[in-house]
Amino acid sequence: MSQELWNAVDHYFDGLFLPEDQALTQALKDSDAAGLDPIAVAPNQGKLLYIMAQLNQAKRILEIGALGGYSTLWMAKALPEGGKLVTLEIDDNCAKTAQKNIERAGLQDKVEIKLGPALYLMNDMVEKGESPFDLIFIDADKENYPGYFEYSMKLARKGTLIIADNVVRQGAVIDADSPDTRVQGVRQFNQLVATEPRVTTTVIQTVGSKGHDGLGIVLVTSDSISG
Repeated sequence: MSQELWNAVDHYFDGLFLPEDQALTQALKDSDAAGLDPIAVAPNQGKLLYIMAQLNQAKRILEIGALGGYSTLWMAKALPEGGKLVTLEIDDNCAKTAQKNIERAGLQDKVEIKLGPALYLMNDMVEKGESPFDLIFIDADKENYPGYFEYSMKLARKGTLIIADNVVRQGAVIDADSPDTRVQGVRQFNQLVATEPRVTTTVIQTVGSKGHDGLGIVLVTSDSISG
């Protein structure tokens, strides 16, 4: 199997199931023009987030890592009238680019960008008694994935779906001795999830235009450890 073939298969399915959306297309172009890393989710992964949000009837979504707002748009499009998506972003350039893309798509009434370190912002949300979220998408610095999961559980409820991107790392996740701090962060995240009694979890490996990686899909099944 080759990257060229994976790209071709993605292109084939995108042509069938992903009609042209100018706001989404322009979001990627603007992210590139702003010098952002080309690490947004693939179009078919964005559509998966959209479907998952609809399946979970999400009215409140939390995103950790906005980048240029591409995945933000996909999930916000799935929100019903009165729904809200809060996205956390530490980089000012990313936040400004995402805000521009959100406004172009006409989703500014549904999306709020919070600027700052995600762990700090999540702690603040917990302390202020933020209402639980129906869907939480984790796609930021891998070193902090363990902390993001711990705070996500504090901002979740029974039935909340937590999706974590990039948990396979081209297979490097199986290397316990990896010197890569991103790999170690993901491994610690996986271990935390595996020992958390309030969730049920699976991981799906993916290949495609983004290479070999995967998504962690975590369903919160209980509001409390005793539940």
